[in-house]
Amino acid sequence: MTVTDHETEPTTGQPVLRSAYQRSVAEYWNNEKDPVNIRLGEVDGLYHHHYGVGEYDPAVLDVPAEARDDAIIAEMHRLETAQADLLLDHFTDIAPGHRLLDGGSGRGGTSFMAHQRFGGRVDGVSVSEAQVEFANAQARQRGVADTVRFHFRNMLDTGFDTGSRQGIWTNESTMYVDLHELFSEFARLLCYGGRYVCITGCYNDVTGGRSKSVSQIDQHYSCNIHPRSEYFKALAACDFVPINVIDLTALTIPYWDLRAKSPVATGIEESFLTAYREGSFHYLLISADHVGP
Repeated sequence: MTVTDHETEPTTGQPVLRSAYQRSVAEYWNNEKDPVNIRLGEVDGLYHHHYGVGEYDPAVLDVPAEARDDAIIAEMHRLETAQADLLLDHFTDIAPGHRLLDGGSGRGGTSFMAHQRFGGRVDGVSVSEAQVEFANAQARQRGVADTVRFHFRNMLDTGFDTGSRQGIWTNESTMYVDLHELFSEFARLLCYGGRYVCITGCYNDVTGGRSKSVSQIDQHYSCNIHPRSEYFKALAACDFVPINVIDLTALTIPYWDLRAKSPVATGIEESFLTAYREGSFHYLLISADHVGP
């Protein structure tokens, strides 16, 4: 299927929001206007809803006071864009005629980067109508609304055609859903050999359940962080074979150090830093190929 083939708006015959929890998640993101997401996106018009990787430039902390906040914001945005670039690096066989899916697409940042890098058709799905509206407006402003589209859909049941995708990713959205349901839907959508890539936080099974800091993160974002083992159990059950598993924990700590010093700190920074440093929380990249029918 090429990008000139326009699939109709997907429908499943069921409501998008199917539980009180899903409705609460949608309400949270519909009302979210956190400067840590908005101000960073205003740097270059690319709006993310995830964290960053890599060392930050300490010189931003020595910028004169009147310009320091803007310098820190720009550096944080550089790190979060580097995270999305790293995720996309793990799609190695995507051609311009392929179709991609962004599961939990937020305000669209990773989708626009994927389209710029690979071409092709990108569809994003989100349970937040506000995010979908924002992202589609961004697509129109960028002149790519015919090939990058965002849909008010549940990523557990997207309504897209079976076998229609060559690549799917989730970027810090899996903690809101059941992994077995999610990977079953992704297995349905992906062609044989199609690739799934995710970046996610997960708690460390070895330390024996959620730590206090991980529980604080759950509460802050109204999410349900999964144990590390659950990702691999669910992937295997749905005919996915991991090809790369990368521990990004050490690479994301500098982002959180800088965010704690930034004008957009939210108060959750210390929980992340404690959880990462004590080893109860991991930040992973997983890429896996679909080998099922």
